[in-house]
Amino acid sequence: MPISIDEFEATDDEPTNAERIVRFLLGNRDKAYRATEIADATEVDENSIHPVLNRLRERDLVRHREPYWAIGDPDVVRDAYAFASNASFLDDELGAESREEWVSSDDG
Repeated sequence: MPISIDEFEATDDEPTNAERIVRFLLGNRDKAYRATEIADATEVDENSIHPVLNRLRERDLVRHREPYWAIGDPDVVRDAYAFASNASFLDDELGAESREEWVSSDDG
C-alpha cells in the first residue's frame, strides 16, 4: 500500500548527516579534519561523507583545503542554524507543509 510523500519524508528526531557534521566541526572549530576522521567521529557512512561535505562547502558551512575540512564562516553557520530552528518551530506550531495541499490549491 503506498504512503503519502509527507509520510515518506517524515523523519524522526535523528539529526541529518549534514547536521552531525556541522555540529562536530563547530564543536571542534579550532581544528581541521580529514573526511575519514569526520566520518568516524559523526558515524556518517564513508560513502556519504564527501557528497555531504561538498554540499556544505557550496553553502559556505564548511571550508576545504586538501585534504582537510573545517567549519565555515561563523555568520553563515549561525544564519543557517537560525533558519532551521525557525522552520522547525513553525512546523511544530502550524504543522508541516503538505505537498497535496499545494497541488490541490494549484487546481483552482
